Amino acid sequence: MTIIFVMIFSGLVSFLISNIYYHYKLKPYNDQKLTKMANEVKSFYEKNPSLSIQDYLENVGDLGYQVLLVDENEKRTFYGGSFRKSQLDRPTMKSVLNGKVYHGISQYPTSWFVTGFFDNSVVNTIGVPIQHGNDQQYALFIRPNVELQFGELRILFSIILSLTILLSILMVFISTRYIVKPIVKLTEATKIIAEGKYKIRLQIKRKDEIGKLANHFTKMTKKLDQIEQMRQEFVSNVSHEFQSPLTSIQGFSQSLQADDLTDEQRKTFSSIIEKESKRMSLLSKQLLVLASLDKEEEILQRTEFDVAEQIKQIIVTNEWSWRTKNLAIEMELAPTNIFADKNLLHQAWTNLIMNSIKFNKEGGLISIKLSNEHDMVTIEIKDTGIGMSENDLPFIFNRFYIADKARIRKESSTGLGLAITKQIIECHNGEIHVESKLNEGTLFLIKIPQM
Repeated sequence: MTIIFVMIFSGLVSFLISNIYYHYKLKPYNDQKLTKMANEVKSFYEKNPSLSIQDYLENVGDLGYQVLLVDENEKRTFYGGSFRKSQLDRPTMKSVLNGKVYHGISQYPTSWFVTGFFDNSVVNTIGVPIQHGNDQQYALFIRPNVELQFGELRILFSIILSLTILLSILMVFISTRYIVKPIVKLTEATKIIAEGKYKIRLQIKRKDEIGKLANHFTKMTKKLDQIEQMRQEFVSNVSHEFQSPLTSIQGFSQSLQADDLTDEQRKTFSSIIEKESKRMSLLSKQLLVLASLDKEEEILQRTEFDVAEQIKQIIVTNEWSWRTKNLAIEMELAPTNIFADKNLLHQAWTNLIMNSIKFNKEGGLISIKLSNEHDMVTIEIKDTGIGMSENDLPFIFNRFYIADKARIRKESSTGLGLAITKQIIECHNGEIHVESKLNEGTLFLIKIPQM
């Protein structure tokens, strides 16, 4: 309907523009051309006075003209095609009889919806005086017989125009159906997604905008499906991570109520309860951090500080941990000020450095480098630890993912540290990459804007 409306509207506008062009450009030209032709008709007759004026004008009319002859007594005689409007005022006839030329075409009133060239009226003619001998004066009004001259062409143009309109409407309906059909499929697919079902595959193979939309829609459904699976896995992992320490706490709390326990057993059970409680507390804190990082609103509290000094403080704070494993620390930390959230980056560096300590070998090495180039701060944290396999690398930033399941209890890992670190770096418009080989070590490369 929109396309048909556009066709009709554009047709009307085109007609109006063409009509304006006729009135201001073609009408004066047609007036001059027809005036010249009328003068030639007049001149030929006046040079041949022996001709019968009636026979002569009948021949002119047969050639495709409409003619009105008015004598001195205002008697009117028509030749050729008939006029639809034959009225003509007396002052005009008297003026031509007195020797003046009547320019009815150029003087024809302008109309927005009627092209004057096609108005079959005596008023829309050229009038010239004709002298017959020395005693007879006539007024000759003449115009082309448009119906006779363009009759066949008018029929041909009407057929062409009608077929064009009909075929255009038919093609519009066909093309609209071709366009709308995949949109209907997309509409149905959105209803399915609204019901929480994301396994949708649209069979739309097109390369236009609709095809691109369908491809993006398919990618979106796959992403939503992955997010839903991650959400369910996240809920399952959280439940498992809380359930395990709660079960331990519950079991050992009941065991502590026994009367026959030794002091050593009580201390062991109490130590386990404390350890599991700390693990639950750490898990809760990390989940809260992730929840805050996932919020859409701006959570960063940016200040300017020296990131090199911050990393040094983290190394000093955790000195007991790396000295216990006899690790060597190498640092190339040039003073570098950045404008960022100091607390969040402190947690990110702590997570990475503690991983390098935790999973390093006895007597191993940790190398930390800091550089600044083109307003981009680059931090490299490299260790000589146990490393990770190629199969684990794509998933290490996933929440609750733990590469070595055997260390879950030994290291009290929740599998959230790297996920939090990646989220913090991305909140600062930075990026983090990892390179690792099993039993050879791991390298974390972080790049964040300085400001």
